[in-house]
Amino acid sequence: MSAANEQTQVYQFPEDEPLILGNPTFKDVTNRVLGVLEAKAPRGWWLSLFAAASLAAVLFGMIGWLFWEGIGVWGVNVPVGWGWAIVNFVFWVGIGHAGTLISAILFLLRQKWRTSINRFAEAMTLFAVICALVFPGIHVGRVWAVYWMFPLPNQMAMWPNFRSPLLWDVFAVSTYFTCSLLFWYVGLVPDLATMRDRATSTIRKKIFGLLSLGWRGGNRQWKHYEVAYLLLAGISTPLVLSVHSVVSTDFATSVIPGWHTTIFPPYFVAGAIFSGFAMVMTLAIITRKVYGLEDYITDNHMEKMVKIMMLTGMMVGLAYGTEFFIAWYSGNPYEAFALHNRAFGPYAWAYWIMVSCNVILPQLFWIKKLRRNIPVLFVGSLLVNVGMWFERFVIVVTSLHRDYLPANWDYYKPTIFDIGTFVGSFGLFLTLFLLFIRFLPMIAISEVKNVLPAADPHNYEGHHGSEEKHASGDLGMEGAKS
Repeated sequence: MSAANEQTQVYQFPEDEPLILGNPTFKDVTNRVLGVLEAKAPRGWWLSLFAAASLAAVLFGMIGWLFWEGIGVWGVNVPVGWGWAIVNFVFWVGIGHAGTLISAILFLLRQKWRTSINRFAEAMTLFAVICALVFPGIHVGRVWAVYWMFPLPNQMAMWPNFRSPLLWDVFAVSTYFTCSLLFWYVGLVPDLATMRDRATSTIRKKIFGLLSLGWRGGNRQWKHYEVAYLLLAGISTPLVLSVHSVVSTDFATSVIPGWHTTIFPPYFVAGAIFSGFAMVMTLAIITRKVYGLEDYITDNHMEKMVKIMMLTGMMVGLAYGTEFFIAWYSGNPYEAFALHNRAFGPYAWAYWIMVSCNVILPQLFWIKKLRRNIPVLFVGSLLVNVGMWFERFVIVVTSLHRDYLPANWDYYKPTIFDIGTFVGSFGLFLTLFLLFIRFLPMIAISEVKNVLPAADPHNYEGHHGSEEKHASGDLGMEGAKS
C-alpha cells in the first residue's frame, strides 16, 4: 500500500505551481474556451474593433497618399535614406519571434507551461509579420515594380539581384511566415473539429467541417498529427534564429560605421525575442482580464515569460556594451565616432530611452513580488517595446544622419505621414488580433487538456475523471486519442 501511495505521489503535478488553476475537467476546458466564441460579442469588443479598424484605415490612407505623391512625403533626406519604414519593418519582424519560440522551441523542450499561451502567441506572430511585410514593399519608391523582388518569369527578363539584402528579407520573412502559418493551422485542427461538433448552425458546421479536414480524433489521425506537429516545430526552430539574423545582415554587410559588425545577428535575435515576449505579455494580460481567463493564463505563466525577458534583456545589454568595446578595440575612428554620437550626439535622448527601457527596467524583475505584480508587468511590457522600437530607430537613424562628409550631415525628422503609417500598422495588427479572438479559440483546447491531471495515465484521480467523462459523453480530443 505504501509503495502504491509513493507511486501516486511521484506522478502528481506539483501543488505549488499548477499549470491550470482549479483542476478543471476536459468538459470544463472546452466549455470555458469555446464559451467565449459562442457567446454574443461584448460591446467593448465592437468598440475596440471600430477603433482598430479606423487606425488600419489610416494606414491604408497613408499608403495611398504615398503611392500618389512618392516617398518625398516622408522625412527621409540625403544622409538618412532609411527612415521609419525600415525601423518599423525590423520592429514588427521582432514582435513576431515570440510566438514561434513559445510554440516550437518550448514544445521541443517539453515545456508544458506554453500550452495556455501558445495559440494567441502564434496568431500574434502571423499578424506581426503581415504588418512587417507592408514596409519593404512601400519603401522602395517604385512600388509598381515591387514584383521584381520575386524570382518570377516576366516579359522584360528582369531577375532579382541575389546580392541585395532586400531580396534576403523577402525570402527569409516569406519562408518564416509560411512555416508559422502551417504550424499555427495544424495546431488548430483538433480544436476546429471540436467547434464543428458543437456548432448549432448549418453554415458554421460546414465551415468548421471544411477547416478541420475531416478530423475524427482516431488513433491514426493523432499519430500523423503528432508527427506533423513535431516536424513543423523542428523546421520552425532554426527559422526563429535565421529570419532576424538575415534582417540584421541588411545592416551588417554594409560598410556604414555602426552597422558593419558581426555581433548583429545574435544581437538582433535576442532583441526580437525580448520584444516579442513583451508583446505576448501585453496581450495576455489584457485578454485574460477581459475574458476572465486567470485560471488558464496564470501568474506562473507571466513569471516564466518575465524570466525569459530578463535573460534576453541582459543579452541585449551585453550587446550594447560590446558595440562600444568593438569600436574602441578596432581603433577605427569612424566607428568610435558613430558610437559616441549615439550616446552623446543629437539623438542622445533616443539612445538613453533605449537603454533605460531595455537594460535598466528589466533589472527590477529580480524581485519576485514585482514578477508577479500584474499592473507592474503590464507597464513594464509596454515600456520594453517602446525601448525596442527606439533601439531600431537608434541603429538606423544615428548611423546615417552624420555621413563621412560633414557637409552631408542633417537631422532626421518624421512627418505626419511617417507617424500615421506607424500608428496605422498597430491598427492593422489589432484588427486582425480582435477578429482572431472572436472567431477562433485563443487557447489551445487539446493541448491544455493534455497537461491536466486527468490526462496523466499514472494519476488515479485522472483515470477516475476519465471514466466520468465516458459516462457524460465528453471525452474531448484526448478521449479519442487514448
